[in-house]
Amino acid sequence: MNLFERISVDLKICHGKACIRGTRIMISVILDNLAAGVSQEDIFKSYPSLTPEDIQAAIAYAAELTKECLVPIAAGAEQ
Repeated sequence: MNLFERISVDLKICHGKACIRGTRIMISVILDNLAAGVSQEDIFKSYPSLTPEDIQAAIAYAAELTKECLVPIAAGAEQ
């Protein structure tokens, strides 16, 4: 299965934000959790309907977005 088939964008659901298909779990919520260091196991506890493939689809979606949009980062900025 193509990972992007797990993602839907519908103006009637979550104001058109990308979500895991059949849920109201936004891709941004999954990515925010991962970026904050939340383990996949803890994400599954918070969102039991998610699967490992859903998390992989969210990561793949984010990777694809980086090919289209630049996020400004100050030169020499500490992380």
